[in-house]
Amino acid sequence: MYTNALIHETSPYLLQHAHNPVDWYPWGDEALAKAKKENKMLLISVGYAACHWCHVMEHESYEDTVVANIMNKNFVCIKVDREERPDVDQVYMNAAYLINGNGGWPLNALVMPDGKPFFAGTYFPKDKWIQLLKYFSDLYKNQKQKLEEQADHLSKGINDIENVPKNTTSVSFSAITLDDMFSTLSQRIDMDKGGTKGSMKFPMPAIWEYLLQYYYFNKNTNALKAVEITLQHMAYGGIYDQVGGGFSRYATDPNWHAPHFEKMLYDNAQLVSLYSHAFQLTKNSLYKRIVYETIAFVKRELTSPEGGFYSSLDADSEGEEGKFYVWSKDEIKEILGSDAEIFSDYFGITSKGNWEPGKNIPDIIEGEKDIEKKYDLSADQLQNKIDELKLQVLKARGKRIRPQTDDKILTAWNALMTKGLIDAYEAFDEKDFLQMAETNIGFLLKNISTKENALYRNYKNGKATIPAFLDDYSFMISALIDYYQVNFNENYLQKANDLTQYVEQHFYDKTTGMYFYTDDQHSNLIARKMEVPDNVIPSSNSEMAKNLLLLGLYFENNSYESQSAQLVKNVIDDIKKNPSYYSNWAQVVALQIKPPYEVAILGNDWQQKLSEFHKQYLPNTIYLGGVNEGNLSLLQNKLVSGKTFIYVCENKTCQLPVESVEAAMKQIK
Repeated sequence: MYTNALIHETSPYLLQHAHNPVDWYPWGDEALAKAKKENKMLLISVGYAACHWCHVMEHESYEDTVVANIMNKNFVCIKVDREERPDVDQVYMNAAYLINGNGGWPLNALVMPDGKPFFAGTYFPKDKWIQLLKYFSDLYKNQKQKLEEQADHLSKGINDIENVPKNTTSVSFSAITLDDMFSTLSQRIDMDKGGTKGSMKFPMPAIWEYLLQYYYFNKNTNALKAVEITLQHMAYGGIYDQVGGGFSRYATDPNWHAPHFEKMLYDNAQLVSLYSHAFQLTKNSLYKRIVYETIAFVKRELTSPEGGFYSSLDADSEGEEGKFYVWSKDEIKEILGSDAEIFSDYFGITSKGNWEPGKNIPDIIEGEKDIEKKYDLSADQLQNKIDELKLQVLKARGKRIRPQTDDKILTAWNALMTKGLIDAYEAFDEKDFLQMAETNIGFLLKNISTKENALYRNYKNGKATIPAFLDDYSFMISALIDYYQVNFNENYLQKANDLTQYVEQHFYDKTTGMYFYTDDQHSNLIARKMEVPDNVIPSSNSEMAKNLLLLGLYFENNSYESQSAQLVKNVIDDIKKNPSYYSNWAQVVALQIKPPYEVAILGNDWQQKLSEFHKQYLPNTIYLGGVNEGNLSLLQNKLVSGKTFIYVCENKTCQLPVESVEAAMKQIK
C-alpha cells in the first residue's frame, strides 16, 4: 500500500488521502521549499471531509497510478483541509473566481514555485484532469515566462479583491436606513417557500436573525412573515433530519426537499440560536422541538468525550450519498409494522420513492395533509405518535453503517455552538444546555488558549497545532460575552477583553480600520486577506464590529465603540446595496441606530430575574450584575442590602431602579 507524508497529519480529510499514490504533502515549509529547490510547480488541492465531489475526484484521479505519476513527475502536490486552513483556501479560491467567475470544492490550483497561482478550477473528470496537467507541464517546460506573467497578473488581482479603503466621510444612519435595507433584501426572499430565491436553498441564518431584529425595532409584519415561512419550511423539509434531528448543509432544490446530506456543526449551531430567538418572540412550539432535537443530535453524534464539538458528518456512507438517511417503503413496514402507514403518510414515503426510484427522504411537506382527520387524532396525539415511531426508526438506523465523522475540533465552530447552547438555555431554561456550553468553554480555554491570549484553530488527539484566524477570535470573544450574560462571572468578560487586545495587536490594520484574517506572526501567503462579506457564517470583521460595540459598553471604552463605527462606515455602501451578504453587518448597523440597553441586576435574587428577561426576545439588551458590584464601573454604588434592584441604562444614563422585571420592561421602549 502507498503511504505519503499525510500519514502524520491529524485532519481526517488529509488522512483520507494518506494512501493515495500521489506523493501528497501537507501545507508547510517542507513542500514549499521542495518546489523551489527542484524548480517544480505546486499543485494545491483543497477540500474537506464531508465534500462529496472531493471523494469522487479522489477515487477517479488521485487513487489512479497513471494520474498520480503525471502529478508526481511534474508537481509538488499539496493537500489542504479548507476547514483547518481557510487562509490558504481563501487565496486560491479567489484565483478560481478571477479565472472562472465561480468556485467550489474540490479546489485545484496550479501554482508557481513562489506560491503565485496561474490556474485554478474545481472538479475535473479524470480524462480532462490528465489533459490539463499535461498541457500546463508542457507550457512550464517550453513557455515558462507566459505562466510567470499570468501568475503575476492573477496575484495582483487576488491582492486587490476585498481591499477595503478607509471611509473618512461623515456617515449617518436612521430607522429609514433599516427600512431601505429591508426593501432591498425582500426582493431576494421567496415568500412562498422561504429562504432566498434560487434553484438551491441554503439556511443563511444571519439573514433571518437580522429580520427578527428588524421586526422587533420596526414591527414590519412582512419581515416576521419571511422568517416564519423560512423556519417552518426548513423544519418540515428534507433538509432537516426528521428522524434524528439536525440540518444538512443545503437543499439541492427550491422546496427544501433533497439535501446535500453532509451535516456541518456551524449550520446547526447557528440554527439553534435562530430557532431559540424565534421561539422567544413567537412562542411557537415547533421551534422548541427543532432546538431540542438538533441539540440532541449534536450531543449524540458531534460531541467529544472532553466536551469539544466535532466538525461534520459526511454526506456519503458505503460510497453512496445519503444512503444512511433514506428509506424504502418496505423498510419502514419492516420496522414499524401496522404503524408504517401513518409514518409514511406523515413523511411522504411511497413505494415509488419521493427522491430517487424506491428511495424516500422523510419530509413533512411531502406528506399528506389532514393526517389528524384521517387517523382521528388530535394534534398532540399525532405528534406523540410520530415521536414514538421516530425513535423506532432511529434505533433501526443505528444499525446501518454511519457516515464518517470529521472529528477535528475547530475553535470558531465550537464557539458558535456554545453561543447556540447559551441562546437555547436562555429561551428554555434547560440546565443541560448550559452544562454543555460550560463544558465546551472550559475545554476551549484549557486546550486552545495560551497564557499570551493567543488561540489555536484546531484540536485533535490531544494536540492544537494551527495558529487561530480572526474568525476563531471573533466568535470566541462573542461566546465569552454571551457566557458572561448567563453567569455574571466577570472572569469571562475579562477574557473576552484580553482576546480583543490580542486581536488589536496582531490583526488590526490601522490604514483601513479593518482586521486581517491572519495573525501578523503567522502570515506567509502571497496575499494577506480580509474576510468582509457575511456568508453561511458571518464574517469575522462583522463579528468583531459587534464585539467591539458590546465590549465598549461593558468597559466604557470609547475607542472600541469608535472602531466598531469605523468598521461599519467602511462597508456601509455594500451593506445597503446587498444586505443578504452583509446581514451580520446589518445587525451592527441596527445596534448603532438603536443602542443597546444595559440592564444591571444586583442582589441575591439576580438569577431568577435574569431568567425572566431571557425568556423574552430583546435583541438590543445586554445584562450585567451579580450578588455584588464587581469591577464594572456601571455597577458601582448600585447594590442595596437585602434588595435585588434592576437598573435599565441607556447612553450612560440609568433610570430609577425597580424590583420587578415587569416594571423594568416598561423602561425598555
